[in-house]
Amino acid sequence: MAKIKITQVKSVIDRPKSQKDTIKALGIKKMHQTVEREDTPVIRGMVNKVAHLVTVE
Repeated sequence: MAKIKITQVKSVIDRPKSQKDTIKALGIKKMHQTVEREDTPVIRGMVNKVAHLVTVE
């Protein structure tokens, strides 16, 4: 299966708890950190929920 790289580019400070939890569930712990995940519908849904905070390659 294909992999996607997810990088946090905006802070989660002053964001709803659900968005903070989604970032944490993706495995991102700090700003400008990049994680590589399988391209599954579940991961895509999580990325769509916080699309304004991350970039995807």
